Amino acid sequence: MSPSRMPWWSVSDVRVSCDSVAAKGAATRNGKTLFAKNSDRPAGECQPLLRVPAKDHEAGRALRCQYIEIPHVAHTHAFLGARPYWLWGLEHGVNEHGVAIGNHTIFTRDPVADTGLLGMDLVRLGLERAASAAQAVDVITALIERHGQGGSGYVDTVWPYHNSFLIADPGAVLLLEASAGHWAVREAASAASASNHTTIGTDWTRLSSACERHARDNGWWTGETRFDFAAAYRDTSVVPPVISSGRYGATCAALAEYSGRLDLGALRRLMRDHGASGEIHKPGYAPDDERYYSVCMHADPVGTTTASMMVELEEGGPGPVWIAFCNPCVSPYLPVFLDGELPADMERGGGGPSSGGAWWRFKELLGLAEADWSRSGLLLRDAWRAFEAEALEACTVHATTHQAASAAERVRANTAFMRDTWRQCVSRLDDLTARLRSSLS
Repeated sequence: MSPSRMPWWSVSDVRVSCDSVAAKGAATRNGKTLFAKNSDRPAGECQPLLRVPAKDHEAGRALRCQYIEIPHVAHTHAFLGARPYWLWGLEHGVNEHGVAIGNHTIFTRDPVADTGLLGMDLVRLGLERAASAAQAVDVITALIERHGQGGSGYVDTVWPYHNSFLIADPGAVLLLEASAGHWAVREAASAASASNHTTIGTDWTRLSSACERHARDNGWWTGETRFDFAAAYRDTSVVPPVISSGRYGATCAALAEYSGRLDLGALRRLMRDHGASGEIHKPGYAPDDERYYSVCMHADPVGTTTASMMVELEEGGPGPVWIAFCNPCVSPYLPVFLDGELPADMERGGGGPSSGGAWWRFKELLGLAEADWSRSGLLLRDAWRAFEAEALEACTVHATTHQAASAAERVRANTAFMRDTWRQCVSRLDDLTARLRSSLS
């Protein structure tokens, strides 16, 4: 079969996915803003954590991003996020001011430049430079307009793409969708989700200055009513809607169903969602079936969840950030803090298992689980559910005990807490790995 006649999912460089949700105010159980994202990347791409403290810089000096240099700013904020091992930028993260950002591939009619800023560059730059969600939108849109989006987002193939960004802080949830240097923003009244297609229609809050004119000049928009960004810019010629329609529908439905009751537990279940099969992955659907693509993705080569994050955003900065390595259905959500040194294993990891680190340990567990999901899925679900309950209780006690601590004392306490939690996790992980390996021998 010639490449032009091959099914789109059989082409090795067709890769796309990611899902984010955010909710605030009356939509959440306690009124605080929630943010969560599943980062879907190539199945074997390690994604360790990166934590960078606040820093002062020489404003205007060259800052090297993934492919291009841009002028630096005088001060960057502390942040924590998940970083594909070979990239400068982040898939998702949160900063010291409680700003959380995640990006997603989207397909639009504009061509993508061979070089420019990656979506992951822009996530990191937004976290480093913004003290609010609105400011993050300003940072990212200014950078897009000046430097453009471009460059391959993958280490082994040329696959550039446009991006959307879900951005939240303690008081706001904003969705930004960008096509080359043109963009639209929608502010959510209560909750929002993002996947891999444009969703901002006539309900935009802000548009870039030339956005509508550019669409009209190209014949993408001829309407006389309020401009519809998605109708004008969305492109389905590269990959069909099936890759994101089901996932986007699932996240929107969950936000609506649990509105007023959303909490970290609800987000945990949503990030582990496998469609009709619930928390336990059940293979068997074909790539042209919407059910093949779930929020917790197992759809290599199109996309596999390689990192997940949940966080409750509060004034004065976030509390614990809950992170999972690889697919969250085989990994627990572990509490980590910006104020504290991460366990070394969480920041370690490269292009192969020999590089070590937490990510590769969970990748091994995932490989063993894939041999028999019907049995291993239940085992892992129950084991990590119990562990997460213990971690949540310990985290609550920890926060109460150290709420009046000085900054230095808090750093020491958080560092010790994260190391102790990781040691307990490793003990459970080693036991589960041994049990699954034994069952296959």
